[in-house]
Amino acid sequence: MTATRSEFDAALGHPELTEGWAIGTAVNGGITMAIMAAGLRPVLDQDGRHPDCLAMSAYFLSAARPGPYGVEAHPVRAGRTMSTGEVSLWQVDEKGEPAERVRALATFADLAAMSEPVRRQSEAPSLPPPEKCVGTDDLPEGSGDFTLPEIMNRVDLRLEPETAMWGIGQPSLAGRMRGWIRFRDGREPDALSLLYFLDALPPVAFDLGLLGWAPTLELSAHIRAHPAPGWLKVELSTENFSATLLEEDARIWDSTGRLVAQSRQLAAVRVPQG
Repeated sequence: MTATRSEFDAALGHPELTEGWAIGTAVNGGITMAIMAAGLRPVLDQDGRHPDCLAMSAYFLSAARPGPYGVEAHPVRAGRTMSTGEVSLWQVDEKGEPAERVRALATFADLAAMSEPVRRQSEAPSLPPPEKCVGTDDLPEGSGDFTLPEIMNRVDLRLEPETAMWGIGQPSLAGRMRGWIRFRDGREPDALSLLYFLDALPPVAFDLGLLGWAPTLELSAHIRAHPAPGWLKVELSTENFSATLLEEDARIWDSTGRLVAQSRQLAAVRVPQG
């Protein structure tokens, strides 16, 4: 019997960005970064020494849309312990012109050789078990001005009750969101999928009462270790929000409590007038 290919792996190898990974008409930034990292890997890992994305900084120049795309990847520097490259994702826009959607620099290395010993790390937050948290299926349909996008069907997400109150119109206003996440189809997490999981939760702006699209302008991700199988624990937070811009910090711990990924992104938030 042939094993069913996971939705995430299918997205990495598909010649088109699909609506199943979009929020409205824009494709999620995390899945876009994972696709780009997958395209850059063979350029930087020709001898098998640098198989893992260690750090990636992406600039989102225009919204990626469902449809055909191309990836251009180039090496920048090849070293003994790590290599760095540049990668861009292109599409044809509505005028028939080539449009660069995302440009990124990424460094690849061997995570297995760079993850131990752990000398210091952020402690994972204490959360109720997943079955005591709020799943996306538990949120009222059309909560406030927001309807859960199709992309949320790719994951099994369980939010800490205190940080899921935006779903019933009572955000905590603490600028924090925490919960458990895994792929809904049973695929176990790996280093590449962490790029997606860092951007897989609803925007932390929801906890500030701002429901709506919060497009990413820039996102820098650090992958710290290969995750163990099982649930991932994710925490989002923001400390600075001015005009229409806020930063969103994300941290991910695996089922053993190991910090496996972290990121910071600058996002634009639509603030109601008046």
